[in-house]
Amino acid sequence: MPSLVTLRGWATSWACMPQLTEPDNMPPPPFTGPDRVLADTTLRQTVRTSVGGPRIRLRLSNAFGGAPLPVTAATVALPAGGRAGTDAIVPDSARPVTFSGRASVNVPVGAQLVSDPIEIAVPARANLTVTLYLGPGQASQEITSHPGSRTTSHLLRGNHVTAPALPDATPVDHWCLLGGLEVPAGADTRAVVLLGDSLTDGRGSTTNGNDRWPDQLVDRLHGYAPTANLAVLNQAAGGNRVLADGLGPNALSRLDRDVLAQSGVAWLVVFEGVNDIGTAEPTDAAQRTVAEDLLTAYDQIVTRAHAHGIRVYGGTLTPFGGHDGYDDPAGLREQTRQAVNRWIRTGGRFDAVLDFDAAVRDPADPHRLLPVADGGDHLHLNPVGYRMLADAVPADLFR
Repeated sequence: MPSLVTLRGWATSWACMPQLTEPDNMPPPPFTGPDRVLADTTLRQTVRTSVGGPRIRLRLSNAFGGAPLPVTAATVALPAGGRAGTDAIVPDSARPVTFSGRASVNVPVGAQLVSDPIEIAVPARANLTVTLYLGPGQASQEITSHPGSRTTSHLLRGNHVTAPALPDATPVDHWCLLGGLEVPAGADTRAVVLLGDSLTDGRGSTTNGNDRWPDQLVDRLHGYAPTANLAVLNQAAGGNRVLADGLGPNALSRLDRDVLAQSGVAWLVVFEGVNDIGTAEPTDAAQRTVAEDLLTAYDQIVTRAHAHGIRVYGGTLTPFGGHDGYDDPAGLREQTRQAVNRWIRTGGRFDAVLDFDAAVRDPADPHRLLPVADGGDHLHLNPVGYRMLADAVPADLFR
């Protein structure tokens, strides 16, 4: 008889949006060479679960790699003190990672590999250490990463996948080569995917603090019994756009991989579009075009998600008044933001609306953020502002 794990399958507990690593975000020397990256290198990273489980599976991603990704050895472990961003692990907690029984694998170009189940119990909303060793390194300067990790990783020459600490390692605030982490799905385990840009990726949050609004949302939702087994998957990246590639592929093109292919997804939150508006020229014609194209894109996202039985919630775009790059003197981009938000609120296309704009705008000057929420550049939020976004999400939408 099949086990309950087989019957119920697996649910993604943590994920990050993979993207092609820009030159400024590549591993520093000596970990990037002229013809390969991470040769003879141990890479130790921490990620934060949303739902927990008695065992896990790890997903490695070579989505944007220019050559096969050779993983010589890998382990998962509990981080010392349960902390994010630490190079130390709890002694004797490291567990080897295998893929179809193999300790060493090559991930083909554009592919991902899912590990065998790993017998390590992880609580909900807990940090977990993933350590990879690449013996030959990846024979390309095109590698897959997530630069906006807001979590410190560690690089060290040699194979140290079971080492209790890496005191001589080089710290970098990026994730590399990771696609996701899964746990066995309980009968009531479901996931919500957050499709977004830097506001969801957490620019302005605390490095190693896990206080992005998705982190604060899962903390809050797990306080209610009906949503205590909800996974929150942050599929956002700084600079990302809905319509055009920029920092990472556009949201329409990554919908299949980042949303529809995730395990156990029941809901999707779309909170993205400010970068499309802000990078379009401040002219009537350009802003009219970007508004029309955004509404079409939102409609397409809803259509495609509904075909998979996923409910879609629309987040209104938050203010950027006073931002050096986006706030044009004539206010044309602000007019576009208001028009897009009006459609999100009243167009009837989304299954529900999350009014993030109302949550963080200044009532005395609605085209600007509340001072207490402003991260300093008048576009991004601080941890207080991210708490306001998390609190603006009704818990009963996920029952």
